[in-house]
Amino acid sequence: MIFGKETETLEFKKTTGELKEAVISIVSILNKSGKGEVYFGIKNDGSVLGQQIGDATLRDISKAISDSLKPQIFPTIDMVAIDDKECIRVTFSGTQQPYYAFGRAYIRVADEDKQMSPDELEGFIIRKHEQTSNWDSSPSQIGISDVDAAVLEKYIDKANTAGRLDYQYTDAKDILSRLRLIENEVLNNTADVMFGKQPRLEIQMAIFATTEKLTFNDIYRAEGRVLDLVDIAERYIRNAMRYRVIIDGSQISRKEIPEIPHVAIREALLNSFCHKNYRTPQNNEVAIFSNRIEIYNPGTFPVGVTPEDYIKGEGRTIHRNPLLAQIMYFSKDIERFGTGLKRIADTCDEAGIKFKFVSDYYGFTVVFYRPPLWTSDRIDDNIGDSICNNIGDSIGDSIGNNIGDSIGDREIVNGTQVKIIELMRENPHISANLLAQKIGIAKRNIEVQIKSLKEHGHIEREGAAFGGRWIVKTGRILPVCTPDASSTHLSKNSL
Repeated sequence: MIFGKETETLEFKKTTGELKEAVISIVSILNKSGKGEVYFGIKNDGSVLGQQIGDATLRDISKAISDSLKPQIFPTIDMVAIDDKECIRVTFSGTQQPYYAFGRAYIRVADEDKQMSPDELEGFIIRKHEQTSNWDSSPSQIGISDVDAAVLEKYIDKANTAGRLDYQYTDAKDILSRLRLIENEVLNNTADVMFGKQPRLEIQMAIFATTEKLTFNDIYRAEGRVLDLVDIAERYIRNAMRYRVIIDGSQISRKEIPEIPHVAIREALLNSFCHKNYRTPQNNEVAIFSNRIEIYNPGTFPVGVTPEDYIKGEGRTIHRNPLLAQIMYFSKDIERFGTGLKRIADTCDEAGIKFKFVSDYYGFTVVFYRPPLWTSDRIDDNIGDSICNNIGDSIGDSIGNNIGDSIGDREIVNGTQVKIIELMRENPHISANLLAQKIGIAKRNIEVQIKSLKEHGHIEREGAAFGGRWIVKTGRILPVCTPDASSTHLSKNSL
């Protein structure tokens, strides 16, 4: 008879000769699931062998568990008949994790017992503390007067549109009570980071010149509410990415393809704030390298599961911040709990983008690998050599010289301006002098082109003339053609 198979909460031992291994399995199961069973007299494949049971057998098992397992537990040990054969069943439970067998901590991974390293044990203890006292539902230091009512009302409208809340905005106190974000006139931490006037959240972002954190082209720190910081970080990443433009001559339309899908970027950012360990002073981070983009949050991954488990849909939903996750779910900023990593993976696989998830003892990082430099953007062959001379009356006789009213002069970006935008993307702090040197034209000409780009809304200046930075805003750069051209080389920044 096959009794079954071993699981995360069930272990088989052939005889009590494996008593030491059985104690280790009990500790592993306690640390992972809090309760389980061990049977003596069954092989690990589920075959029932039976167990010889003497006067002292059950007592020996009880003594081994009592002497070798700490903190102490009080299991139930009894004899059971399985397929007319006598076996021993040990049923146990406990809530004082971590448990130790022979002075060492173990964790159950599938049907195996894995010894914890010192770093893993430290992370396990930290996570246990987080789970016993959720930060997101703990009281903050602010009251109703510290809530931005306009932000709260906008959130309720968004949740209603998403179909996940069915009541309209009334006043701040009523809504906060309905959302379980207030108690005794004091808001909890979720209310503070989502709707507070002055939340204490930060994100640090940087663009590095190479593949290492040695020389950076830009560094930026922002403060705000959770969704504000997600928007700011998304804008920062989009502005630093390269875009490929495909023009379909059949309808004179353009398709702009980012090197990393926007959906995957936003999902990773939302995940990073949803699962952050808010008790640590460490901030969320975005690091943009020449070959990859990293999104990091100081929140360790659940013990005993891997990112691959969630990609396969097999990972158990474990919330570090369940109330915060629920509020983000109502507004449809996140979908079903535990599905974020799978959406990231599916989106990247569909776009052919390499990625990986890195979990260490201090946090979790989503890494997107940037594809090789797109040295040319494609205009489909069916446009032909006449793209710059004849695309129909709606545009005019020459796209390079006369863009008609249907598109407008605001869309035109000449070759020099494209180079300026590219250099500003690479180095937001670049000066007019350096732009002139790199492009090889007079500084006065650079200043004229910058003025035109600013007037047409393609770029803007943030901060003072010295120490400020350029922000590339345009999402509508058109290819600049010369007669008989059928392709263009172009990268684009946009949000």
